[in-house]
Amino acid sequence: MKRMRWLALIAIFSLMAVACSAAEEAAETATDAAEEVVDDATGGDDDDGGGEEAEEEEAEAEDAGGDEGDGGGDVAEVATDFGVTDDTIRVGLNADLTGPFATLTSVIVSAQEVYFDRVNENGGIGGRMVELVTEDTAYDVPTHIDNYAAFAEESEEGVVMLSQSTGSPQTTAIADALVEDDLIAVPLSWYSGWATDIGTNVFELYTNYCFEGMNGIEFLVQQSGIDAPTVAIVTNPGEYGQDSAAGARIAAEALGLDIVVDLEGGVAGEDFAPIISELVQAQPDIVWIASSPAITAEILGGSVASGLTAIWSGAVPTYNPAVIADGSPVAPAYDAFFFPSGYTSAWGSTNEPGMLDMIETISAAQPNATFSQADSFVIGWTEAIFTEAVLEQAVANGDLTRAGVVAAANEVTVDFQGLAPDQTWDGDPNDTAVRANFFYDIDLASATVGDAITSGGSTGLVELEANFIGDVAAGHEFNEPCFVSAG
Repeated sequence: MKRMRWLALIAIFSLMAVACSAAEEAAETATDAAEEVVDDATGGDDDDGGGEEAEEEEAEAEDAGGDEGDGGGDVAEVATDFGVTDDTIRVGLNADLTGPFATLTSVIVSAQEVYFDRVNENGGIGGRMVELVTEDTAYDVPTHIDNYAAFAEESEEGVVMLSQSTGSPQTTAIADALVEDDLIAVPLSWYSGWATDIGTNVFELYTNYCFEGMNGIEFLVQQSGIDAPTVAIVTNPGEYGQDSAAGARIAAEALGLDIVVDLEGGVAGEDFAPIISELVQAQPDIVWIASSPAITAEILGGSVASGLTAIWSGAVPTYNPAVIADGSPVAPAYDAFFFPSGYTSAWGSTNEPGMLDMIETISAAQPNATFSQADSFVIGWTEAIFTEAVLEQAVANGDLTRAGVVAAANEVTVDFQGLAPDQTWDGDPNDTAVRANFFYDIDLASATVGDAITSGGSTGLVELEANFIGDVAAGHEFNEPCFVSAG
């Protein structure tokens, strides 16, 4: 077990005073590389001129009595209103490309670009080319709202849906407007309220922070080998951190575990020494954390350097592979004590056809992307799978209006091709919510996170549990959010 390695590593960890700066430098490097990926993916106007070609194909299909479907059929028979022309379907991405989650989000956007480039090369959807319209929010709520107003414009210049909406507070700010405007959005946020409370037109993918927290505690208990390990909960404030903390607390209480450190919403500011001190003094056996990768690196590294030997896991996106890049002083701590959680299969972790197809396609389109970005590609790819499925269903229904797209989203069951659990949104949240997530070990010796994805290297993640559902998550009655902000 990981916790048994600490004796050999404690001398190394005591030198970790520069952990945070190194982690931040690694994250900045990953951000720069991610921005290059987005520039590569968006640099050409691949859709320009696609409309005329699609119209010619549609005319040929009509003359030949062709079937409706990809690249064929009579587009005039499909009802439309805003964000759709005779040859184009406009899809919006309200994405953080320059803010705190840019390292993650920019690669997700790039994956969608690659995915729909291929869709368009194969005839588009119902004979129309998919045009992705991306706006940067910098993770700023007012900017997110301003961007949304442009996306919601009731003309051809608007969009028919949003395949990306970065952030819990940002998506909350537009949730009511989505209903008023007959638009749907895929959030880059896994708040439990989307399925149960405020997310009528917010279509969350995968599980949520709350179920992940439940599963995380139960998984760590199993890994600890201790009958009743003591627990620490350390999270950011808000829907992300406190929804995750709520799930962790539900599991700890259900399992009869003693929470010796409860810092729900306590990760704030720039001085994390008090958090490290409290953890080291309490000496918990397991730690559940929900924060940014750079902050987690500082808290984990500082705690281990001060003698804490707990095992850790944390909510997505607490872990970023950039923190174990060559030369990172916290890499040994992650290798010894940290088990990343995920909502999808990690890049290259399975031989499912969907995984092999994604790797082949993205590697051809983005050969210089690195393994530090690889798992973010999986999120973007699955967002695109959902978007295509919804638009295809709307075309099959003969209704590509915004209201028609909303109806289609509420009808589909999406096959994520082995990359994530299949999912539907048609039914009661207690019945339809995804309760499973993935857990990984870090194999530092095999990790080449700074190398290109075409190099034959590795993310360093070893899958320990796929589609893990603990007993607590399996039995939880899910009819309301686990956390509701008092504000």
